[in-house]
Amino acid sequence: MATARKQSQPSQASKAESEAHSINRTMTARDWAILLFLGAVWGASFFFIKVAVLHMPPLTYVWLRVMIAAAALWLFLFARGELKAVPGRAVRDLLILALINNVIPFALVGWAEMRIPSGLASILNATTPIWGVVVAHLFTRDEPLTRRNLSGVLVGFAGVVLMIGPGLLKDLGGDVIAEFACLLSTLGYALSGVWARRFKPMGISPIAVTTGQLTASAIVILPIAFFVDRPWALPFPPLEAWGAVLALSLVGTAYAYILYFRLIGRAGATNALLVTLLSPPFAILLGTLVFGEVLANRDFAGLALIAVGLAVIDGRLFNALQRPFGLRRAT
Repeated sequence: MATARKQSQPSQASKAESEAHSINRTMTARDWAILLFLGAVWGASFFFIKVAVLHMPPLTYVWLRVMIAAAALWLFLFARGELKAVPGRAVRDLLILALINNVIPFALVGWAEMRIPSGLASILNATTPIWGVVVAHLFTRDEPLTRRNLSGVLVGFAGVVLMIGPGLLKDLGGDVIAEFACLLSTLGYALSGVWARRFKPMGISPIAVTTGQLTASAIVILPIAFFVDRPWALPFPPLEAWGAVLALSLVGTAYAYILYFRLIGRAGATNALLVTLLSPPFAILLGTLVFGEVLANRDFAGLALIAVGLAVIDGRLFNALQRPFGLRRAT
């Protein structure tokens, strides 16, 4: 057994090295297909959230979403024969992850979409990788904030200021507070990305982590939703609301997470984060066609600045543009 372990170590190291190099590689057509599908799914999720919160309180919607998604993932793990006991020391960490990655962000976005267009919520969600750079610098040792990353963060935040600025200068109305709620949710996603790093040394797979956090989320949110929303006293939601919740749970949460982790394994986390820029167009299109939502020109300008900021942080686009000039200087 000891010999087998020793022999497996080089293999695991080579896999880790291979994964590290794959982060910056060019994606295949299949990778792009998965990325585009995820962009459509998570862009549509903002539309479905809008439909759900029109007919049920945000906390009730969040509980239904995480409960159904958790049940679906438990069935998925059972079908694959991957049901394993979670180490006791991971229970507390999963609970914290559930709070910062599901319970609080989902509730904030649901509440915000009762007040702002779903397309605008999706644009603000695109700031997640920008927050991720700042959080990683503050709470990790191996992801420092470089000059390039700082430049990208400043450009991205300029986009946010452009979108929120006019309302903030006028007054702190409901729309501005809702926009800040969306930004706070993206901060939660960024914090959860750093927090989730602790599960890999425990030998817990990403799918198991997702199942655990969704299960913990359902347990935590249930009593809160019952006491705050009192759903039994509300009218029974119509079929379109239930359809929206089912779509969010099964496709936008459970299935999308499985595809997302598969994409990270194939193309790396940096490539997978591009999905945050692909989601807003789908969300804006559905919001316009169904709800007649209209976004201001500054919202699209803000999205463009966020895209530039992410491109600066990623660095590959600028490296590709500089490569021909480097070849000329070399010759």
